[in-house]
Amino acid sequence: MKQVHLQEKQQFKKLFKQEHIDDFEDRFKVLEAFLQTEKHVTVEEVHQMLKDNGWDLDPEFVRETLQLMCRFGFAQRGRFDNGVILYEHRHLGQHHDHMICTKCRNIIEFEEGQIEQLQIKIAAAHGFHMLQHKLEIYGICSSCLQDRIQLMPLTLAKPGERLVIREIRGGAGSKMRLMTMGLRKDDRIEVISNNGQGQLAVAADLKRFVLGRGLAEKIMVEQDQP
Repeated sequence: MKQVHLQEKQQFKKLFKQEHIDDFEDRFKVLEAFLQTEKHVTVEEVHQMLKDNGWDLDPEFVRETLQLMCRFGFAQRGRFDNGVILYEHRHLGQHHDHMICTKCRNIIEFEEGQIEQLQIKIAAAHGFHMLQHKLEIYGICSSCLQDRIQLMPLTLAKPGERLVIREIRGGAGSKMRLMTMGLRKDDRIEVISNNGQGQLAVAADLKRFVLGRGLAEKIMVEQDQP
């Protein structure tokens, strides 16, 4: 990786000087800070890394430099489901995809040649010339799964989770209301939406249900095992 970073710095110097980009020395500091991490980072995080190195540059200057780095192919930006713009390295000849934990927001990079070949094959079968692509898998990472309690209220579930209703608390009224809607103990459900406030939506047996948070709090669920 050190050799790759050395090549990146050399090409950065060549291109930025060739294009007569101003404030080159400060922009090179942004690159050096950016290469210090392999994580996906925000403008604010790059700015903090610069400060940690003793370089106090204007945040807007850092943002503009990262945008130039994207234009020239040294970085690429992504906006995952929480809407925050993150920057990562773009090393030539390398491609990876992402797994995003919806609980801790950790981003895991992975490479899988079989997936790459399958995408090319599918595109060709449809007569489609693929120029670029990205794969994002949303779920819960192993660390968060280990920390998670086995039985939890439905209000804590994340969109996309497949769960089993194990218990309905709150007395006969809550149970009757759910039975009238069509939800019962041991039903398998999928969480459609849950933004942490207000109503949430689930699906069961090809039917959609909208639940208030008070009622959803009484539905105890656990992860559905394949």
